[in-house]
Amino acid sequence: MLIRRIVIAITLLSTVFGCHFKGNNTSDYAYLGGEIINPKNNSVTLYNTEGKILDSITLDTNNRFIYKVDNLEPGLYSITHGGEYQMLLLESNDSIMFRLNTYDFDESLVFTGKGAKKNNYLIKTYLSNEKEAKQLVKYSKMEPEAFNDFVEKRRNSQLDEFHQFLMQNEESEFFKSIIEANINYNAYADKEIYPFAYFGNNKLIHIKDLPKDFFEHRNHIDYNASHLSRFFAYNRFLSSHIENLATHTYYKHNAFHSKFNRHTMDYNMSKLDLIDSIITNETIKNNLLKYKAIDYISHNHTEIEANKFLDYYLTKSTNDEDQRYMKDLVSSLKRLRQGNPLPNIALVNYNDTEHLITSIINKPTIIYFWTSNSKSQYRNSHFMVDKLKSNFPQMDFISINVNDNDDKFWKKIINNYSFPTINEFKFKNSKLARKTLAVNYLNKAIIVDENAMILHPNANIFSSDFKETLEELLQKKHLIVKQDAL
Repeated sequence: MLIRRIVIAITLLSTVFGCHFKGNNTSDYAYLGGEIINPKNNSVTLYNTEGKILDSITLDTNNRFIYKVDNLEPGLYSITHGGEYQMLLLESNDSIMFRLNTYDFDESLVFTGKGAKKNNYLIKTYLSNEKEAKQLVKYSKMEPEAFNDFVEKRRNSQLDEFHQFLMQNEESEFFKSIIEANINYNAYADKEIYPFAYFGNNKLIHIKDLPKDFFEHRNHIDYNASHLSRFFAYNRFLSSHIENLATHTYYKHNAFHSKFNRHTMDYNMSKLDLIDSIITNETIKNNLLKYKAIDYISHNHTEIEANKFLDYYLTKSTNDEDQRYMKDLVSSLKRLRQGNPLPNIALVNYNDTEHLITSIINKPTIIYFWTSNSKSQYRNSHFMVDKLKSNFPQMDFISINVNDNDDKFWKKIINNYSFPTINEFKFKNSKLARKTLAVNYLNKAIIVDENAMILHPNANIFSSDFKETLEELLQKKHLIVKQDAL
């Protein structure tokens, strides 16, 4: 629920917040200020239009701040606090204030001041997209023609609503392009994702039988929209679009009616080829290459396969930092292969006692991860583990929070949801531990035996075949004969 708006005249900002502006006086500038309710630390980080840190701004004693952006380049900036992230649009002479509660970050964020209306509208479309994405599985059960009509009707309705807003509010062409892109690319992404959900792995070959106008949106794509390079809807579209296009290559190398396997090397290499051939913007290209490579390499592949794919990725990427990251990832995953001992990282329990992870493992164990920044993720993961506990009593479960915020926020969530504290931990050194255990996505789980030897380095407790995978592992350990369905 949105918190009440604050109405503070921009001319009184320095008096109300009791702090000094940072920056020099220039002609092109914007002011940004705010108040953080329940702050997770004492600063807010501001990123420029290229995603680089512009400044780290310290909160005052009232958890407020003001900042002057000099030499302003109009565009999409972003703010982060305690692991939470939000984009905002800044243009010349904007004076934007915001107030948010970290316990309900997105829903509580409301802007006021000059430039506030456009940012509130941006937040509105973002939340709408997020809500619709959660319904995509349900919508994807529609027949192709019905789904296409539904998505187009929704898209046109959102565009009509936005044009009504513009009739009452004079805004820039840049702002107009941002909102229209948010609406359009969100709809386009749904269409690109639809075939995978509707046909499933067994019938994906029928993607070729979709109506001729189903992918008509592809005639309106800008693959090199640099101003959208950090925009979620745009990147969601590009990612799913590449997956979709690569299916044509997949069926050139596999039998016509074979089951689709998204983890084959040929399919994933073809995605890198597509990215390299249709995208010229270095930022957009390198980001897509990196995340597609992470997706493949993080899956259970042999060391030879991982190295071969890494070498192929390195011929495409031009980002030195990304290349180092991928090399480190492959090295970490090499140490995490089945049969290897689990790296002995340091954990801190609910009572602030430090433990080496191997010291708390004395029977087959599932290690899973969660973040304080995603309510749905930490609720769902603990709920799923509760189901697994009842079906696999011979297993132990270790829950690890991956954040590096103040411990009180981690503990508050545990208390609010009555999570059992006995097996709740957090990393002592989150950055190092996440790298060592290759925690690139939060649904990852590691399964080990009673001696902390790795049985599965990259399981997913939400996967439809997780129960089957776990039963097979336990059968090999002679710990299970048969389990009832979850």
